[in-house]
Amino acid sequence: MQCTRKVTEDLYWVGANDKRLHLFESAHPIEGGVSYNSYLLLDEKTALFDTADWSVGKQFLENVEYVLDGRKLDYLVINHLEPDHAASIGEIVLRYPEVKVVSTEKAWLLMNQFQFRIDEEKFVEVKEGDSMSFGKHNIAFVAAPMVHWPEVMVSFDTTDGILFSADAFGSFKSLDGALFADEVDFKGEWIDEARRYYTNIVGKYGPQVMALLKKASTLDIKCICPLHGPVWRKDIPWIIDKYVHWATYTPEEKGIVIAYASMYGNTMSAAHILASKLHEKGFHNVKMYDVSETHVSFLISEAFKYSHLALFSVTYNLNVFPAMQNFIDDMKRLNLQKRVIGIVENGSWAPQALDLMAKSFDEMKQMTVLNEQVSVLSSVTKMTDRELDGLADSLIESMKQDY
Repeated sequence: MQCTRKVTEDLYWVGANDKRLHLFESAHPIEGGVSYNSYLLLDEKTALFDTADWSVGKQFLENVEYVLDGRKLDYLVINHLEPDHAASIGEIVLRYPEVKVVSTEKAWLLMNQFQFRIDEEKFVEVKEGDSMSFGKHNIAFVAAPMVHWPEVMVSFDTTDGILFSADAFGSFKSLDGALFADEVDFKGEWIDEARRYYTNIVGKYGPQVMALLKKASTLDIKCICPLHGPVWRKDIPWIIDKYVHWATYTPEEKGIVIAYASMYGNTMSAAHILASKLHEKGFHNVKMYDVSETHVSFLISEAFKYSHLALFSVTYNLNVFPAMQNFIDDMKRLNLQKRVIGIVENGSWAPQALDLMAKSFDEMKQMTVLNEQVSVLSSVTKMTDRELDGLADSLIESMKQDY
């Protein structure tokens, strides 16, 4: 049975939702599920924009068949070849053998690598600046390499101002019957998942995202249709502003993320002492996480959101505690920049974590490690309590700089 939504008079959402998947890309927890968005344009020629993951293939295919209502499918436009959007290409080609597949040269190479059986004469290669008319709707193609795969393009319906944005402007969470961002509490219930999606999936490629946003600024965008999450038809400048912050690694808020790795509770105690001192001194935008209990994708999202990090780690086998090292390594892999870092170590006989963490941040771009570093020997003493007080002062003082 079909489950579709109308986007505009001629455009339909024919995607599907998955609430059974626990890990997106076998890496990121998605307790709220995820949507796989595909869009079908009914014009003089019919055009399907992207497909869906095979896990929802049955629903997706039923939706396409229902909206076509006996019409043939003329074109399949592929903006992104990642399998969560492209896995159903082969089935579409089998069911609609006359369809022509429209995408980039690099996409054609990937289609062959994934062994989608598409006849070469049925492939229409497009590049930056090309356009196609399907009747009254004219589609322009814009290259978006490395947002976040090399073959990516976006498609823009110049007739209705609709941007088919590939993975840009996407989000975790199942749509649950909604379609548009203004049908949900996006700023309250969705923004954290949108940020977590962007920062963990696309975050490394900020310059490439900014290049795409620069191109997008020249378009009269009235609607954004991403491949995950809700469609944007209102507040488009608001979500673009969020993307500018994330893509330029500019903090959204002045705040402190306290993340600790504690084996027996003493390092955790030091983290709570710092948090208490910050609140006592009047600074209240403080978030605290145990890196052993919190999945790193959530930590990365918070690191992109806030301006400051206070990291507490025990020394473990003469190294940084593994979960903390993983968090730091992910920040480096995702190109996080422009943050102020406070570091606290704990060790009983050979503390090493402080120097190792500081060295990691020295290798990253525009990361400022505060001089007020604290070394705890097993447990907090009066001396280290005073040092934590100094670190709290230093964190608050550094808030005065502009972002």
